[in-house]
Amino acid sequence: MEKNFKEKYLAGEIEFEAIDDYSYEWGMSDEECTLAQYLGLNAEEEDAWVSVSEEALKELLDKQK
Repeated sequence: MEKNFKEKYLAGEIEFEAIDDYSYEWGMSDEECTLAQYLGLNAEEEDAWVSVSEEALKELLDKQK
């Protein structure tokens, strides 16, 4: 199975800005999962992204690198 956004970002394979491309791909797909699941985000990460900002999500992910 292909790695999701979070896995690739934490591995240093993609830049954080690629989240926009992943969000677009999810929107154009027939995926049954939520966007957060598609990206590989947990509840805390999704909440930071939705309630605060992309920068807040990036900070949470960068702590896991």
